[in-house]
Amino acid sequence: MLAYRAARRFLSFSRFVSSSIPLRHLHQGAPRLDGNASIHPSAIIHPGAVLGKAVSVGPFCTVGSTARIGDGCELHPGCHVVGDTELGERCVVLSGAIVGADLPGRTIIGRNNVIGHYAVIGVKCQDLKYKPGDECFLIVGDNNEIREYTSIHRSSKSTEKTVIGDNNLIMGSCHIAHDCKIGKNNIFANNTLLAGHVVVEDYTHTAGSIVIHQFCHIGSYCFIGGGSVIAQDVPKYMMVSGDRAELRGLNLEGLRRHGFSSMEGKQKMRMMDAIKKRAFTTWQLASSRLVVQLHLVKSVTVLLINYRQCIDFFPEKIAKLYCTL
Repeated sequence: MLAYRAARRFLSFSRFVSSSIPLRHLHQGAPRLDGNASIHPSAIIHPGAVLGKAVSVGPFCTVGSTARIGDGCELHPGCHVVGDTELGERCVVLSGAIVGADLPGRTIIGRNNVIGHYAVIGVKCQDLKYKPGDECFLIVGDNNEIREYTSIHRSSKSTEKTVIGDNNLIMGSCHIAHDCKIGKNNIFANNTLLAGHVVVEDYTHTAGSIVIHQFCHIGSYCFIGGGSVIAQDVPKYMMVSGDRAELRGLNLEGLRRHGFSSMEGKQKMRMMDAIKKRAFTTWQLASSRLVVQLHLVKSVTVLLINYRQCIDFFPEKIAKLYCTL
């Protein structure tokens, strides 16, 4: 009981936010600080680290020699920011999370991001092509919520980057591998697993426990059903599911929620019916003939162009059309 009370006193919130702790108690040198910072005495901050204004560093945290922590960031107990890593303003790193790695290259995290408990962000990729000593990069945008136990890896070589856009919700236990490119406003449900070089555009939504094969391209406004295995490209606006996934129709509910009109939805359905019935002999003629004959609006024309690109460049990789449309 006495030990429990002593531990509570040591980890109490008042000690966590105390700004009167002399930095010389931490180490012989001192990190560069801008304004008032709240640093727990058990935290280990390298003298070369740069901390912004009103930064809060909790018990047992470590901050590496080349790390830069932006204004208003919160490092919760037991988290670690290492290597050449930059945290933007007002980021929150929760307990047990690891951001960055002592590797050549950089990890850049934008503003207003939340990194969940025991997430691992910006570490070495799991790719045998990676050569020790090569620079590797991860860039994360603003306003992302990355939940517990998620892993996001750096690129596999210096000419590539792993990129996460803005306003994404990445739920618990997701994995985003090396060289992936993720757009904005996506929702990845728990256990969404992306292999290397996957491209996900904007406003996609995955259900739980889905797998996306390396080099696949997922178009904007798609919905991927739970438990799916994606081994082929998915055009914009589609709803897919299954192992291996097949097209199940247009993501009409997702389109409605994002402000698309009912007329646009109907035109997309007409276009998909025409393609399914093979009303056109070649894809080179299909685009112009469909636009003229069906009087397509802009968003539907974009869908057609995207589908044609999938056929032209990756004819073996597009999700099967002949299913339950």
